[in-house]
Amino acid sequence: MYPANIEDYQRPASLQEAVAILRGYEPGDAIFMAGGQSVMQAMKSRMVRPRCVVDLQAIAELKGITVDEGLRIGAMTRYVEIAGAGEISSANAALRDAARHVGDRQVRNRGTIGGSCCWNYVASCMPAVTLGLGAAFHLLDAQGKTRVVNAGDFFLGPLETARTDHEVLTHLVFDAAPRTGSAYRKWGLVTDALPVVGVCMKVSLDAAGRCSAARMSLSGLPAGAQRVQAGEKALLGSDGSRESVARAMEAVVDAVECHTDKWADANYRQQLIRTLGQEVAATAFARARGEA
Repeated sequence: MYPANIEDYQRPASLQEAVAILRGYEPGDAIFMAGGQSVMQAMKSRMVRPRCVVDLQAIAELKGITVDEGLRIGAMTRYVEIAGAGEISSANAALRDAARHVGDRQVRNRGTIGGSCCWNYVASCMPAVTLGLGAAFHLLDAQGKTRVVNAGDFFLGPLETARTDHEVLTHLVFDAAPRTGSAYRKWGLVTDALPVVGVCMKVSLDAAGRCSAARMSLSGLPAGAQRVQAGEKALLGSDGSRESVARAMEAVVDAVECHTDKWADANYRQQLIRTLGQEVAATAFARARGEA
């Protein structure tokens, strides 16, 4: 299909220009386009029918990765840039894990972290990873006001977020605590496919090498990106052994809804959670110890 009639296309050079454009439209009549990998398909299918498309590609202040007390990633930073970012520490290494296998090469060179999170597709990797890492989402509205929304409040369900039609996501901030490691793995029908199941884990270790804090999230299930607190609680005190991780992953399997479709049945998805969970935990614990 072809898109419904689009009255205007704008390519602002600054954030100020972008939000000024919004003020000329009713909420929802003007939409932001990041990499365009998802929204272009939505427009072609007429799932989305904007009067105006505001292309964010030319706004330099929305791009880039910086490290200070934590990690700051501009909303328009592409997957390929995240995948090769050596400055991302072990605490947030799950971002690199995900970015290296998001979509195909074209998607990785055009798609952006902000676009993926704002679209929040049910089987996307980045929403689950940013949720698992506890990202803070920084938003700017048409009146120039800013607000910060934590990941747990940002993702409301598949294709729904806390961002309003008159807000633009400017950047995401991640903490970088010491003795902390994270990892992400997905399983799809091919290496770069959407995840049938994806698992993200972040662990912090105490002086004895045991888990003192944990975050865990999943992708690919009916609820979309979801945090699994039952698994997080079960990991506390763990030294990363297979037995302790296995107990935690059983708690995850008991807590989440797995579905059956043409790609996999519910039992297979449960087994994927167990298997991927062991692999992700091994990597996250090793990174937290400085071993990987």
